[in-house]
Amino acid sequence: MIPRGLHPIPPQPQKVHIDRSEWEKRLTEVKVSREDLNKLVMDYLVIEGYKSAAEEFSKETGLQHAVDLSTIETRMHIREAVQRGDVEQAIELVNDIDPTILDSNPSLHFHLQQQRLIEYIRHGQVPEALAFAQTELAPRGEDNPEFLTELEHTMALLAFDVDNTGTPDQIVELMAQNQRLKTAGELNAAILEALNQGRETKLLALVRLLCWGESMLDKRADFPVADLRSGMIGSSNGSTST
Repeated sequence: MIPRGLHPIPPQPQKVHIDRSEWEKRLTEVKVSREDLNKLVMDYLVIEGYKSAAEEFSKETGLQHAVDLSTIETRMHIREAVQRGDVEQAIELVNDIDPTILDSNPSLHFHLQQQRLIEYIRHGQVPEALAFAQTELAPRGEDNPEFLTELEHTMALLAFDVDNTGTPDQIVELMAQNQRLKTAGELNAAILEALNQGRETKLLALVRLLCWGESMLDKRADFPVADLRSGMIGSSNGSTST
């Protein structure tokens, strides 16, 4: 007997089981045009900076992209400059494209200057690092508490040995190549937005949508889950199939 005032918990609905053959049958019923697939490929090549491949693909398919493909090369030069630590050159190239990109994005501008500070420290240029932090970054930190915290973490590089196992991870990570890649990615996204392009590839957005859809369906059904790394479709017994 259920005590007064309490409501019974409704039983959870039983999941529907969809085997692999049925799942593959449903997938084949979804029609995707070659033109749409070509647009996805072209979008990926342009956003990721494969200029030669994009030009060749355009010739083969007759598909034209709304963006001047010549801008890809400049974007890649900028990204490569940040990735090798030459932030100053990257900033000059960005300003050649559109000086308002950095002026209208304080967070991006700070992160580029932060990366310049990291490069000073990486090369042992301590006096230059201190002067740069005081003139370029400290004023920004005074206006933004988040920037100030990031600046403090960066300045901690002068006090810690990143090769020491006791150094906090958030300090060590600043000297890793991944930090350069992160900054380069943020800058690349801002340039794409300024050129009226998406900040990321449509293919990546579709993958996110796929993962979200699978997570929603998983609440109601047992079904073969796609392995995005191998391109295989799982089956009920755990094996995979193309």
